[in-house]
Amino acid sequence: MDVSRFKAEILPLKNKLYRFSLHIVRDEELAKDVVQESLIKVWEKREELGQIQNIEAWCMQITRNKSLDKLRSKHVKKTDLFEVEFDTRKERDTPFVVTERGDLMQRIMELIENLPDRQREVMHLRDIEGYAYKEIAEMLGIDINLVKTNLFRARRKLKESLIKVDAYGL
Repeated sequence: MDVSRFKAEILPLKNKLYRFSLHIVRDEELAKDVVQESLIKVWEKREELGQIQNIEAWCMQITRNKSLDKLRSKHVKKTDLFEVEFDTRKERDTPFVVTERGDLMQRIMELIENLPDRQREVMHLRDIEGYAYKEIAEMLGIDINLVKTNLFRARRKLKESLIKVDAYGL
């Protein structure tokens, strides 16, 4: 792989890798470092890229492993992953509607945060990043049925928690 091919095929993945790493390490600067280290590793392994069937999944797996290594080695302080502001404003929305929507989003984020790690990862890759089950299985190194099971359980737990909150106001 030469520089131009690397720029054309690998560098466009940079933002996805960053979002994925940020989801794991929950620190913007650390996520940037992880992505940079991941891209360096991909460049160093460029001779092996011909043997890899799904380069994007391979890059995601490298990023995941590097992110987890960072968490283990530095005991990184976890920050709020969802500090990103969502533009939920509409001209006709009242302050009450905007506040309610914000509260609901915050509640959902907290519920997702409390999911087991594997369920949270699978849900992020499927529902936020939009990856196919097969791609997620390759990235995480697990069976496709385990991906589906984890996603089902995560969604079910989220739904049950939201129903419980709405019913009881807890």
